[in-house]
Amino acid sequence: MGRYRVRVATGSFAFSGSTNQVQLWLVGQRAEAELGMQLRPTRGQMEDFEVDVSEDLGPLLFVKLQKIHLFLKDAWFCNHITVWTFEKSMEKEIVFPCYRWVQGDGIICLPEATAWTMGKDVQGLFQKHREEELEERRRLYRWATWKKGILLSVDAKSEKDLPLDVRFHENKKIDFEGTLIAGMTEIALKRTYTLLSSWSSLEDFDQIFWCSKNTLAKKVRQSWKDDDFFGYQFLNGVNPTVLRRSTSLPTRLVIPPGAEEIQIQLEKKLQEGCLFEADFSLLDGIQPNVIQGERQYLAAPLVMFKMEHDGKLLPMAIQLQPPCSSSPVPPLFLPSDPSLTWLLAKAWVKNSDFQLHELQAHLLKTHLVAEVFAVATMRCLSGMHPIFKLLIPHLRYTLEINTRARTKLISDGGIFDQVVNTGGGGHLEVLRRATACLTYRSLCPPDDLADRGLLGIPSALYVHDALRLWDIISRYVQGIVHLHYSEDKVVQNDPELQNWCREITEIGLHGAQARGFPVSFQSRADLCYFLTMCIFTCTVQHSGINQGQLDWYAWVPNAPCTMRQPPPTTKDVTLEMVMATLPNIQQACLQMTISWHLGRFQPDMVPLGQHKEEYFSGPGPKAVLSFFQEELNTLEKEIVARNKNLDLPYEYLQPSRIENSITI
Repeated sequence: MGRYRVRVATGSFAFSGSTNQVQLWLVGQRAEAELGMQLRPTRGQMEDFEVDVSEDLGPLLFVKLQKIHLFLKDAWFCNHITVWTFEKSMEKEIVFPCYRWVQGDGIICLPEATAWTMGKDVQGLFQKHREEELEERRRLYRWATWKKGILLSVDAKSEKDLPLDVRFHENKKIDFEGTLIAGMTEIALKRTYTLLSSWSSLEDFDQIFWCSKNTLAKKVRQSWKDDDFFGYQFLNGVNPTVLRRSTSLPTRLVIPPGAEEIQIQLEKKLQEGCLFEADFSLLDGIQPNVIQGERQYLAAPLVMFKMEHDGKLLPMAIQLQPPCSSSPVPPLFLPSDPSLTWLLAKAWVKNSDFQLHELQAHLLKTHLVAEVFAVATMRCLSGMHPIFKLLIPHLRYTLEINTRARTKLISDGGIFDQVVNTGGGGHLEVLRRATACLTYRSLCPPDDLADRGLLGIPSALYVHDALRLWDIISRYVQGIVHLHYSEDKVVQNDPELQNWCREITEIGLHGAQARGFPVSFQSRADLCYFLTMCIFTCTVQHSGINQGQLDWYAWVPNAPCTMRQPPPTTKDVTLEMVMATLPNIQQACLQMTISWHLGRFQPDMVPLGQHKEEYFSGPGPKAVLSFFQEELNTLEKEIVARNKNLDLPYEYLQPSRIENSITI
């Protein structure tokens, strides 16, 4: 008995309204009532109405809705439904979040927004709903093996096979597909404009370098030959994940006869604690690609660096291939070598860095790992679960962008096969090797950066910003977890949560417990650390790895996608050798286009922590989210102020530039 005010909110993006009618029911603990109103939801609108109900419904648990069509079946995107009750002159607001597409003629049940674990639902009010929801989700979101030895993926041969709820919205789809067409058109224009059949000098690359509005890309063009600029990229460039402080001279570093002086210098820097290395041995033995009938070439370099007192990281020596008992000792390339010799050696390093960046740091350790989180979340956590509510904004669009990558980027005949020297199957072997050595610690910056000896370096801006953001996300996660888990035992006794953990580690990650991933959570601290890693991976880490592609890869000689001649085995290098080794015109144009497409700012980008969906109800979660946003805003101001005093600002981990999920 009583009067209710109901508000129905429809999504604001293209096609989210519907011409179909919508029927609503209110479901309480004691009874349910069909509301005699039939709505035609309009895009971007909130529709309000009041109803009198004769039955005593008791506390409201659900809103049920059904979309009724006459001729045309068009989907409707419902944001949420809000109901106000009036008892004893007091108004109470109850929110029923939806944030998904309503399709077909079936009845959909929306529970109220309070987060419930199974342990909290002692009366079993929501047990049947949870079971039915998860049964349906497990039918929709199935695991699949895309390639043996690589993390499991969602079962979808193309993006059209994905459930509509995880597909791109129309504006995102139009932008994504439109920019691909624009990119291919630009390649054709560049080929026509240059009228070149081959390169003859490094300056020829200027003819396709159309980045006049990109300040950092222009800086790369001007400074890419400089040793300090080369070193800077390993600290703060597009791939800050390879560098580590040396604790001993690498065993693969064999000093050739006559180069004893460099060994003395290396040992001196080692003793001073300022010797660093970047080792690309993961690429050793990978079969290089064949592009349009022409064999490409790969190296597996080792670079030794020294850290100067002013924070500059300078290369000391480059070994392009590991030593082999059946071959002569590989040469050690030095800054004192002829300029073209040293330049070509550095180009080989950057080509190898390109491979590990795109395949290991970017694809595996953000995209594919996040996909495992997404599929496990949809299969194991009901929509009422607090951890589902916490994570779901950070999984937006990830399944579709990954599915598109498997059909266009790393597929047979895809971009990697067309233009990258690990393509043609080598990229899959790199992914398998990288998967086999993927550890839990490597995904957690406090552990990873400590393991790599990178803490406390003032010029390591990525390190500084990543750790600050980890701490901010950790406090946000702790706030939400502590609201819903009063003690460790509550965590231990949550079956949905424990199933989610096992599904990630034992299924999605191929039994990764031997590499440190948990198979259960024994405490709130365990859970918080894991959730912080999940959100950090889907937001901060992807931003730091993805955003810089246009900046650092647009000037192709700085990070060539392929190499067309074998690595030099002597120090007699000519300009003709350099030009014959770097990517040809077609390859360079495609590298620039894809770098622009993947690294550009996304028009519908949602910044970290700024999601508009309200999955939680009550003042507690809202206060936690508000404090999270305040901390991000404070860090934003600090980074902006710092960058004003830098010749080369580091902006990739500026909170306003970090996307809330992996969408590109």
